[in-house]
Amino acid sequence: MRTATTIEASGANWPDLVEFVVEAEKLGLDICWMAEAWGSDAVTPLGFLAARTERMRLGTGIIQLGTRSPVLIAQTAMTLARLSEGRFLLGLGASGPQVIEGLHGVPFARPLARMRETVQIIRAACTGEKVVFEGRHFTIPLPGGEGKPMRLSVPTVTVPIYLATLSPKMLELTGEIADGWLGTSFVPEGADAYFEHLDAGLARAGRDRTDLDICQGAEINIVADEAQLDEVLGSRKKELAFSLGGMGSGSTNFYNNAYSRQGWADVAARVRERWQSGDRDGAAALVTDEMVLATTLIGTEDMVRERLRTWRDTGVDTVRLYPAGDTLHARLDNLGRGIDLVHGLDGRSTICHSQGG
Repeated sequence: MRTATTIEASGANWPDLVEFVVEAEKLGLDICWMAEAWGSDAVTPLGFLAARTERMRLGTGIIQLGTRSPVLIAQTAMTLARLSEGRFLLGLGASGPQVIEGLHGVPFARPLARMRETVQIIRAACTGEKVVFEGRHFTIPLPGGEGKPMRLSVPTVTVPIYLATLSPKMLELTGEIADGWLGTSFVPEGADAYFEHLDAGLARAGRDRTDLDICQGAEINIVADEAQLDEVLGSRKKELAFSLGGMGSGSTNFYNNAYSRQGWADVAARVRERWQSGDRDGAAALVTDEMVLATTLIGTEDMVRERLRTWRDTGVDTVRLYPAGDTLHARLDNLGRGIDLVHGLDGRSTICHSQGG
């Protein structure tokens, strides 16, 4: 397995964040994804980090549909690919109505068709040919005006495209057209809830699982012994309750739907109900230990090693590690130990990291 992480510039101490990325590369991390959500954009920080790193691949995790035109996304991707000397990965996602409509004032309707057309236009623009497209959502050039077909003046480049998707139809589209899948809320034991749809899309395009980088993420927090688990799990339950109850809108929550499809429909529904009624603590109390442990890499070193082995054997190609810790040192320690565990599974040499030192 390859190793990755996801960071976000919003509210972060920028020098510390840069140091984290630089040190992560030294620890052997393969990919760093930059999040966007409703804070800092995903693009600007990557230009800076491209100049501070040498080997690590850098990706948008993710650029949200509707916030930029497809051709602007292509221009951005091609520019970052040049700045990073070919190390850039383009991550795209539909986001949700709360952000797209509530913050950007752009309709969220028909994200499936928008995603397909966006990817088609990006790939066409990256070829260096004149961009001509006629679809349901985009028509280039715009008819009835003075515009004529144009080509980008940026040198052509191939940019791998990863899609962050959760719903069945979006997963099928990912298998059909993407180079990689940025997944979340993943339970290896319930992986068929995702793979069934990814494989259907792959088959439609005459491809198989080897043509798609399965990139899954989870918090990693390695504790000294199981006696520390209760405290760690309690904190994570509050975060999971927010994902199940506070992400999206009252009727559209892709995280809640994903957990529901993997066997927690009743709990997920009750957590959302409690959260939206304002009972945040009550919502967190409903989240079970099993839900947290199944979808994270929290535990002793032996526990995390076994979970990583399960992830690998299930078909995960790249594991995205979200290291816990209140300090830069603690986060790097958790990340480094996680990278070592992954390398150990593959028989690669590791760097020794001690808890807290």
